[in-house]
Amino acid sequence: MADSIIVRVQSPDGMKKIPSTKRETAAAFLKKVGKEFGFSSNGFSVYQNLKCITKFLQEDEIDQFLTKQDGKIYRNRDPQLCRHSTLGKCVHCVPLEPFDEDYLNHLDPPVKHMSFHAYLRKLTGGADKGKFAALENISCKIKSGCEGHPPWPEGICTKCQPSAITLNRQKYRHVDNIMFENHTIADRFLDFWRKTGSQRMGYLYGRYTEHTDIPLGIRAEVAAIYEPPQTASQNSLELLEDPKAVAVDEIAAKLGLCKVGWIFTDLVSEDTRIGTVRYSRNQDSYYLSAEECITAGYFQNQQSNPCRLSRDGHFGSKFVTVVATGGPDNQVHFEGYQVSNQCMALVRDECLLPCKDAPELGYAKESSSEQYVPDVFFKDRDKFGNDVTFLARPLPVEYLIIDITTTFPKDPQYTFSSSQRFPIENREMLGDTQDFHSLATYLSQGSSTVFLNIVSDFHLLLFLVTNEVMPLGDSIGLLLDAVKTSNEDLAQTWKKSEQWATIEQLCSTVGGQPSSSHGYGAMGGPSAPVSASSMWSCLHCTFMNQPGTEHCEMCSLPRS
Repeated sequence: MADSIIVRVQSPDGMKKIPSTKRETAAAFLKKVGKEFGFSSNGFSVYQNLKCITKFLQEDEIDQFLTKQDGKIYRNRDPQLCRHSTLGKCVHCVPLEPFDEDYLNHLDPPVKHMSFHAYLRKLTGGADKGKFAALENISCKIKSGCEGHPPWPEGICTKCQPSAITLNRQKYRHVDNIMFENHTIADRFLDFWRKTGSQRMGYLYGRYTEHTDIPLGIRAEVAAIYEPPQTASQNSLELLEDPKAVAVDEIAAKLGLCKVGWIFTDLVSEDTRIGTVRYSRNQDSYYLSAEECITAGYFQNQQSNPCRLSRDGHFGSKFVTVVATGGPDNQVHFEGYQVSNQCMALVRDECLLPCKDAPELGYAKESSSEQYVPDVFFKDRDKFGNDVTFLARPLPVEYLIIDITTTFPKDPQYTFSSSQRFPIENREMLGDTQDFHSLATYLSQGSSTVFLNIVSDFHLLLFLVTNEVMPLGDSIGLLLDAVKTSNEDLAQTWKKSEQWATIEQLCSTVGGQPSSSHGYGAMGGPSAPVSASSMWSCLHCTFMNQPGTEHCEMCSLPRS
């Protein structure tokens, strides 16, 4: 068969050839590998190269955890309906499956979308145990390799033509709850709008955990917000190229965090005297505009969800969208959303456009000589109550949206424990700059004597790694581990490093006072006294160097 392939898998015990097909799921292939090598469990990893860096289909930790859970909904014995002993079970108390719609509809509040893992249990249940279950990613592109006719636009056939798409409201969602660890994270983000009146956007960094309110549910916990370079006004927002994007992701990963979503404001002041905002996003207008849906789809495609049941190795996304906007009480509310997998496919294959004069409507592109676009339909009721199929030109974007509850905990949590506020990046418009002057001010105002509490600030750690004067790079790894594990001993060990001594020296230079003038460093801890008069200033970069050195520690140029 043309789809048959042979995959060579090398192990310490030798190399074996594993037969497979192009349409085989990753889970089925891994089972073949385990059987061929005699592995009795899933306690092995398959990598894509000999360097063993990229794992073959490495699912997120939360997915691996939920896959091992029972997931069933256990019920107590009903004293009125159950007529059996305490050890027995009947239809009134037998455990329910996690995808039981009647149970989900009777929760308070009712749950419209089952969790993604409950949906997987539904697919893999039954007598065949999901032997033939596979998740298919939608494609809106012409299949390549069809040689029976000229390429598009001269020719097309049923083998290479993508199927028409009928939009349906998605029955499951990849994330069931969004939770900010504390109010401070959101308040600091909103400060930009409060002070300028301009809208703002940021990336949400956090982790995925179990959401116990819904069977096999997933929660996105937000620990920090990173604000990339952007230009904004009262009614527009444009993202700029971010040279630090890769570094931010790497730092977050070392802190045990990942990019879980994005947030933006859509706020208009209603009454400045009492601090109310306009309630504009509702059922009479829209919840997400078509342009915002396309942006969310773009981000979700960038952050695809690894999945063992997909032939492509990925399916959907856990990346969430949060809108800070006015609520029915004219106060700021945080509303969470995702767009459906169908929307992701339309955005990925460039088939969806926004309508210029109607933000609540999208528009499915028409085929052209450059691109074939399959027909896109949606179903609605006409004025007589009949189900009618419409062509998605235009398209109500409500068919593409999945709403997610956004919450704050009763007891605040803090991944970053610093009570001080280091300036947030890319806020020069407010006069907030990240430099060694602001770092010196931040350190001098510190009231805590615990070093870990002072440096446990996401924006401070980003500055220490990405600043242009003294970027710490990989040398900050021990400090990031200390913050990740809340380990003061590790933080104290890193504090004694040469890198931190140089940082303190820079702060004392730009701050006007040597940090060790009283026998203590900028952190309040003991340090060796150094006379300010014995230090020398570089003629090229004005850096204050230690006595006895003949080359500048900053620019490496000779002393004279």
